[in-house]
Amino acid sequence: MAQPHHPADLRALEGLLAFWADAGVDCVYAEEPVDRMAEGARRLAPQRPPTAPPARQTAAAAPSVAPHVGQALVEARAAATAAGDLTALQAAIAAFEGCSLKAGATNTVFSRGRPDAKIVIVGEGPGAEEDRQGQPFVGPSGRLLDRMLEAAGLADQVFITNTVFWRAPANRTPSPQEQAVCLPFVERAIALVRPQVLLLMGGASAKHLLKRPEGILSLRGRWQDWVSEDGAQSIPAMPTLHPAFLLRQPVAKGHAWQDILTLLSRLEGPA
Repeated sequence: MAQPHHPADLRALEGLLAFWADAGVDCVYAEEPVDRMAEGARRLAPQRPPTAPPARQTAAAAPSVAPHVGQALVEARAAATAAGDLTALQAAIAAFEGCSLKAGATNTVFSRGRPDAKIVIVGEGPGAEEDRQGQPFVGPSGRLLDRMLEAAGLADQVFITNTVFWRAPANRTPSPQEQAVCLPFVERAIALVRPQVLLLMGGASAKHLLKRPEGILSLRGRWQDWVSEDGAQSIPAMPTLHPAFLLRQPVAKGHAWQDILTLLSRLEGPA
């Protein structure tokens, strides 16, 4: 009979899996060998076309679907553009029904921080504590972020938000579609705050806003140019490791701290 795994071993395994996920690894080897030649031959074999069900049965069985992403994006752009300040933008986000995440969330989580901040921090999405309190980065990872910002003297110079404003089920990574319909609100927030730089926390934020395929371990620590969808905004952006990742991999805190110092040097240097 197999012996149960020690809790420390399970935590180490979870941390290792999280490390590779944040590094951009999205596939693993199967536990059993696979005959790829046989699988390829099976896929190339002629397939019988599926029998179409009667038209009446198809219509009766058609499931209801969420509003089309394209229409939701149009509505998001109109609502974001109409918001003249951050208070109006927050109300527009709370009233927006185009993101499927909203149905399972307790609260809309928009922002916290200065409305005229030098730095806009964009994370991935709310977690359980953020969903309860209605503010971003207030759980364990948020407390770590606050300590890092305070140590760098930046605690009162930030505006914090996320790529999506509602908690994803089981804290999964938001889908590209979910991020896309929220992007007009994120861009409007950046336009209203008018920061000097962006700090992009984690792979989900950096890859989405910068339109880059690399993992966060490749992107972090290097300045990028963030450009809004309409091309009207262009701001230097620094990708860095998400505080949740640092809690799982404390050895990586040095890299994140170096990114913060690089950002601080940019703020203190000549424009």
